[in-house]
Amino acid sequence: KMRHYRTKKDSNERLSIVDIKLKSKNDIQTIKIDPNDLKQEIIGFGGAFTEASTYNLSRISKEQREKAIQLYFDPVDGLGYNIGRVSIHGCDFSLGSYLYIDDYDNTLESFDISRDQPIIDTIKDAEKYAQQKIKILGSPWTPPFWMKDNQSPIRGGKLLKKYYQTWANYFAKFIEAYEDRGVEVAWVSIQNEPAAVQRWDSCIYTGEEERDFVKVLGPTLEKAGYQDKGILIWDHNRDIMVERAQAVLEDPEAYKYVWGTAFHWYDNEQFDNVRKVHEMYPNKHLMFTEGCQEGGPHFGEYEVGERYGRNILNDLRNYNEGYIDWNLFLDDTGGPNHVNNLCSAPIMIKIFHEEIVKMPSYYYIGHFSKFIKPKAVQIASSGTDQLMYVSFRNEDGSYVVVIQNQNDKDINTQIEGLKENIEVTVEARSISTIII
Repeated sequence: KMRHYRTKKDSNERLSIVDIKLKSKNDIQTIKIDPNDLKQEIIGFGGAFTEASTYNLSRISKEQREKAIQLYFDPVDGLGYNIGRVSIHGCDFSLGSYLYIDDYDNTLESFDISRDQPIIDTIKDAEKYAQQKIKILGSPWTPPFWMKDNQSPIRGGKLLKKYYQTWANYFAKFIEAYEDRGVEVAWVSIQNEPAAVQRWDSCIYTGEEERDFVKVLGPTLEKAGYQDKGILIWDHNRDIMVERAQAVLEDPEAYKYVWGTAFHWYDNEQFDNVRKVHEMYPNKHLMFTEGCQEGGPHFGEYEVGERYGRNILNDLRNYNEGYIDWNLFLDDTGGPNHVNNLCSAPIMIKIFHEEIVKMPSYYYIGHFSKFIKPKAVQIASSGTDQLMYVSFRNEDGSYVVVIQNQNDKDINTQIEGLKENIEVTVEARSISTIII
């Protein structure tokens, strides 16, 4: 049975089931789908289990906490999330900078992740609703301060060469500690945003430095029995991801150890660069690992939802395989954040009222994550340039077509190439998901 879900500006429609109907026969635009032209396979969708997110959950009742987690991870009553991200020790959305070891402990004998226990508990609770293991990406924001040339966790600085091996050992310890507590670490990235000098936890790598560190980290993980863990490079914006991927992947030894390229959206939506990296290295993977609306909470701003839809859709069109949002849960201020870098999240929690607020971005993500299942394959689609669209075939043989209309006018549309031709009016400022 065919279904049509829609979210629309200036209406109560939020992932609402609506009729598939054509308002008029005038000026019909065509989307052609070729189910035989197969693209990438999808890993899944998720968000980041930051310390801020788990702390916010601890500030509300147990019932509301459960409901909040269910809203993301339940495949029926939530968004069907199946992947996630954690910071390897502190980040700006921690309650403060911290490490898993004592200062200056180069032996790593003091390694202890007990501060992360609330994060691990939240991942376990999420798995109850997801009814599967949540695969986790671990990303560091900075190595320990004394391993860097600026002797500080903040404002960039570089990892000193003499500490490459110690820092690689730290990654292996992180994986071991998380997996000992029952969390599946499927991937690690070399460094969160290696080209950004931040007033919070940060560290700079050139492409060549990242390449050199991969050649230490790869063998270290292999030796520890973690050769199945995916190493992701870059983990920063699309704008220079082509050059950065080249710097690492043109080296045959580094190439061997890299699973794929991670990227963020804080740039000018240069989706072509995602496709270019795929075309240059078709045997490597692509994963979107962070995006959010910056600058505070943005309650009620529909355009934030549209930004999510536009980015997710175009990255998927360009061979992205997985989508990980930034913070799962932020409070009314857009935090907490220990350097006041406040942001928005798809679920905001009004702490004093213990109220869960689903933002427009929550519904926009749901138009993809609820219906495009893990192992779905993107199939080719082409046609009108008045709409954005992407199509998939799920393992069960169902087809999913997501269409976003950012225009202020309705657009009459015919979808050709599937089991039957479908005629539908894609309404102004809306996103539609059609399941066939």
